[in-house]
Amino acid sequence: MREKKRVRAGIVGARFAAAFHYGAVERVYGVTPEVVGVHSRSRAGAEAFATPRGIAVFDDLDALLDQVDVVHVCTPPVTHEAIAVAALRRGVYPIIEKPFTGFFGDGSDDFDGRTWPKQQALDAAMASVNRILDAEAESNADVLYAENWVYMPAVQKERDVIEKTGAQILWMHGEQGHSGSHSPAYGYWKFAGGGSMVGKGCHPLSAVLYLKRVEGRARDGRPIRPATISARTHELTRLPGYRDAGHLRTDYHDIEDAVMLHVTFEDGTLATVFASEIVMGGIKNRLEVIANNHRAVCNINPNDSMRTYNPVEAAFEDVYLVEKLGTKQGWAPAIPDEDHTNGFPQEIEAFYRTVAYGEPVESDSGLAADTIATVYAGYVSAEAGGRETAIPLA
Repeated sequence: MREKKRVRAGIVGARFAAAFHYGAVERVYGVTPEVVGVHSRSRAGAEAFATPRGIAVFDDLDALLDQVDVVHVCTPPVTHEAIAVAALRRGVYPIIEKPFTGFFGDGSDDFDGRTWPKQQALDAAMASVNRILDAEAESNADVLYAENWVYMPAVQKERDVIEKTGAQILWMHGEQGHSGSHSPAYGYWKFAGGGSMVGKGCHPLSAVLYLKRVEGRARDGRPIRPATISARTHELTRLPGYRDAGHLRTDYHDIEDAVMLHVTFEDGTLATVFASEIVMGGIKNRLEVIANNHRAVCNINPNDSMRTYNPVEAAFEDVYLVEKLGTKQGWAPAIPDEDHTNGFPQEIEAFYRTVAYGEPVESDSGLAADTIATVYAGYVSAEAGGRETAIPLA
């Protein structure tokens, strides 16, 4: 049995994503992790995160990077490129939360993503992608793309099926929806890089792109890439006739809250993705694969591994059932280990093994680049009323 290597880690960001990253690090078993400290734009936020966990606060990002082997980038997407490039230049592996990067406006306070030419947005997003890829090419560290959908047990089981049976995927359909992001920055294009297409759609989209990569890699030794996209975006909670009943987040400044994507691959097969902010009753994460030799349905969240019946809301006040459920009264889904079902600890375990032992990573910069290329080509398509649009190659 090989000796466990120690991996020193830093976290940038101190809110929701940082908390579940730290929780996942605590479950790493293949190496010995040591979280050195946290850096955040807010000193108070960093201290609130660091104190109960017994880790240091770094006021300077460079000082943190000089002390670690891997850094968790748990900040708004607008900051991802700068942190990732700084890490790679020091030989530090960046674990980059999704979305990988994007286009975040022209720097003006009154930027409105709804009216900005989407071809310019695509060009800028791809320029950002390429700057990260260039830094990776010059580094002895690799980009680790934190798309947990890749590491979900159901998706990895489907990977196993595809590889062992030589399956040809004909059509995939993925969905993600819930009642609105945790992040206060979400809702502003200049911080988030878009709306539901990039904020929600990137998850099932990355999963379908990943499974086609798996198929091509298993059969021909190279990934099958996305070729074209047709997309539509909608702003349902800003319709003049929308009646706000108080159950959905509605404070979106200049982003869409519902999207539909139709992606074709270079082999002529297809995938569809729906994403939105209008789903109540918890998160809806679902992926279906229809192949030439099998069919798989991945009911990720909710699923029926456990359900509870609670006649009195207050009785479950201190009981966590599932993210964004809304109410715990009556019948409700209750995932016994939601992080495991979502692939969070498996993702971080895999990344730390890459850092420690050089093991290949499934969710890499190539997948991240294809996801961003597809998303922003989707915005070009939606601007033209759904016209089929070519997806560029990074």
